[in-house]
Amino acid sequence: MKRTAKLGGFVATAVTFTGMFATRPASAQQPEPWQMNFQEAHSSLMEQIVTFHDFMLYLIFAISLFVLALMIYVIVRFSEKRNPTPSKTTHNTMIEVLWSVVPIFLLVVIGLFSLPLLFNSDDTVDADLTVKVIGRQWYWSYEYPDHGDFTFDAFMIPDDEIKGDQVRLLSTDENLVLPIGKKIRVLVTSSDVIHAFAMPALGAKVDAVPGRTNEIWFDIDEVGMYYGQCSELCGSGHAFMPIAIQAVTQADFDAWVVQAREQFAEADDNLAPRPVRVVRDDTSEDASQSTSASAHANANMR
Repeated sequence: MKRTAKLGGFVATAVTFTGMFATRPASAQQPEPWQMNFQEAHSSLMEQIVTFHDFMLYLIFAISLFVLALMIYVIVRFSEKRNPTPSKTTHNTMIEVLWSVVPIFLLVVIGLFSLPLLFNSDDTVDADLTVKVIGRQWYWSYEYPDHGDFTFDAFMIPDDEIKGDQVRLLSTDENLVLPIGKKIRVLVTSSDVIHAFAMPALGAKVDAVPGRTNEIWFDIDEVGMYYGQCSELCGSGHAFMPIAIQAVTQADFDAWVVQAREQFAEADDNLAPRPVRVVRDDTSEDASQSTSASAHANANMR
């Protein structure tokens, strides 16, 4: 959100825009060292996922304890020392009924919890706004079809340019700005190879497939920064295409849209690709400071 299409009014817009986000919480949803559990849930969908996960964890733990206890009992009770003459019993109707009925019952119980979650995760109707996400080698492009159809690219901030509370390998030069308390429909596709749009704190993860548009949805319950990454092995730059979502109030979002329409506007008679950031390639020292013009031109074709 730093580039502007028109120089006039930039200073006033920058001051307003900086003040608008100055009050956002300093904390951000991101991975932590030695983290053992999910990130804190900040969407209704992620809360359901965590609830289902916890239920399954208790269920699996109980089943594992039962099987362990049963194995220990069989080992001790029917050892050669205790049973020098083994039993010749070949069938037990009650046991055979139980080991068929009990697993079926458990699967039904799991289905009662999982099927509504699966249905809800695919329910993208009645969304308050739509955002289109395009995976590219190796960065993300975002489009806002409901708010003027403007587009911008988001590149990872290199280590030597990180400032303030920006996060290494997660912060981007442009954030995906979204309002809190709204149902957000996300259309996900790719312009080259298979990527994956993943936002752990919001319970969102879907493949970005060339030639196909997948969709997910989520809402955000709190103002702040939320970080995710590409979750597909998409190439040498796979580890360097993070997703940074900046959640704001509806009023702040509306103000940002007004600025973004002007900032990321493209003239109808300008067919040149949008300016893009230099992408580093550690596989070659000579290539580390250069980009492929043709690749970026193709990536920015709409």
